[in-house]
Amino acid sequence: QVQLVESGGGLVQAGGSLRLSCAASGSIFSSNAMGWYRQAPGKQRELVAVVTSGGSTNYADSVKGRSTITRDNAKNTVLLQMNSLKPDDTAVYYCYGEGIRRCVVCNPRDYWGQGTQVTVSS
Repeated sequence: QVQLVESGGGLVQAGGSLRLSCAASGSIFSSNAMGWYRQAPGKQRELVAVVTSGGSTNYADSVKGRSTITRDNAKNTVLLQMNSLKPDDTAVYYCYGEGIRRCVVCNPRDYWGQGTQVTVSS
């Protein structure tokens, strides 16, 4: 079974920085993309940033220029560095793995982490 385990959330003051980490455990052959979503109270879950296996990245406009997503394919980890944090960044952040295959002939499926809380105080 594949699990995505997030870490690095917490409480930070506005203008501060956080680095979120997601590690995929279990036997993984490949994955298409890995990324981060977030969900604030009363709002829908939204994409924050995603990186493909080839290294292409995409960011939400709200975090573009303030965030950097990177992945280590060999270690099946993805990092999200967030700077100049704002109170609007407060949300539960979820790691997402798209098209994860456990073996070369296995069917791909998507996985979600359990979420980590990020709170930005003003």
